[in-house]
Amino acid sequence: LSICSKLCYAIGGAPNQVAGSAAAFFLQIYLLDIAHVTPFQASLVLFIGKASGAVTDPLAGFFISKSRWTKIGRLMPWMLACTPFTVVAYFFMWYLPPFVSGRAAWYLTFYCLFQALSTLFQVPYSALTMFLSTDQKERDSATAYRMTVEVLGTLIGAGLQGQIVASAHVSHHCTVHPTVNTTDSWHDTLSFPDPSDPLSPQVIYMIAAGVIGGVYILGMVILFLGVKEKDDPYALNSDRAIPFCKGLGLTMKHGPYMKLTASFLLISTAVQLEQSNFVLFCTHAADLRNHFQYLVVTILVSAAVSIPFWQKFLQRFGKKRAACGISWMIPFAVMLVTIPNLILAYFVAFVSGLSIAASLLLPWSMLPDVVDNFRLQNPHGKGHETIFYSSYVFFTKMSAGIGLGISAAGLEFTGYKPGICRQSEDVILTLKILIGAVPAILILVGLFILLFYPITEESRKETKLALEVLR
Repeated sequence: LSICSKLCYAIGGAPNQVAGSAAAFFLQIYLLDIAHVTPFQASLVLFIGKASGAVTDPLAGFFISKSRWTKIGRLMPWMLACTPFTVVAYFFMWYLPPFVSGRAAWYLTFYCLFQALSTLFQVPYSALTMFLSTDQKERDSATAYRMTVEVLGTLIGAGLQGQIVASAHVSHHCTVHPTVNTTDSWHDTLSFPDPSDPLSPQVIYMIAAGVIGGVYILGMVILFLGVKEKDDPYALNSDRAIPFCKGLGLTMKHGPYMKLTASFLLISTAVQLEQSNFVLFCTHAADLRNHFQYLVVTILVSAAVSIPFWQKFLQRFGKKRAACGISWMIPFAVMLVTIPNLILAYFVAFVSGLSIAASLLLPWSMLPDVVDNFRLQNPHGKGHETIFYSSYVFFTKMSAGIGLGISAAGLEFTGYKPGICRQSEDVILTLKILIGAVPAILILVGLFILLFYPITEESRKETKLALEVLR
């Protein structure tokens, strides 16, 4: 694979990460503080939206596995077709409708559409890894390029969104009188912003959505022009496609796949909880409301620059050993919760970025090894790649949706109120638990499950040799 092909492939996945990052960091606080949706309604939007994306994954895998080869490939037409609709759904996801009673339904509709459409892009895009090359090193290299650019996309999404919308979350009376608690008059903040005001939160968020929508279109153009999808390079002419339902049953019985999925669905849920509650924590629990956008950028810059390090690490020491880096964020996150200091916050953001980079790179680097292992055990079947990728994303999205729904419901239960300068002690305690204790437990359990993952560097080399003989 040429460097140009790897770069174009990597850039193609960046828009999904740009939009996903902006939503992960800012959608919850947007729903609560700008749209004035109740925490319970926000929890429903986040959970049902994630669940809709999760349900779309196996459906996308099913239809893609049934699709025929075209002049531009079997996967590329899906990505081309869904991109314009994804842009429209994303834009309206940040639009403030001129009514209050049905506002939650509005955001639920467009968030579900966005999740479903981004899934229709992500499933064929991630499965495309298997159709770039038959060589494991080449696929690992392409995955490293992809994850580096996707983390940069995450950085661009959160950083761009953070810089554009930061002014929407700066309350003048909170800055002048930070000790004032306006709990008694919080209903007064539910007024609809003046759309003619060029600096209103509504306009600011729509500008950010428009910019990110443009990134979507640019990324798809580069992917289409720079990547050539190859037909299944190691299938025999006599091989038959595995029926989707049968293939799904076989994947659920495949030990390495289930251990990998169980481990990283817990780890990804922990990362999602950190992302969605970090801005709320900085704003309401750590008195860092004027620094949250810079802390988010610090996390993502750290993650972006450390991807090449983790790629070298896993090549030299193995992929399972590289997983230890995911646990680095735990002690520092606990320290931030107990000692909310500005300097410590930046240090925690840096270390968290290192851990997030490892958690992003490893599953996508290990999944092709699992697919190869399955291929060796089922040598006369093809078309199973999209089944593996779609069901993996299904489980991780479902677990993240449950986690985000529970966290938002917890804020509702403890009395979170939008628009006030100081939340109650119960809300602050809940945010500390969601940032510190819960992710720590999820990460530790996920890493414990990963200990039983059976594919080692030695078995990976044996599989590679066996597949070469098969070809």
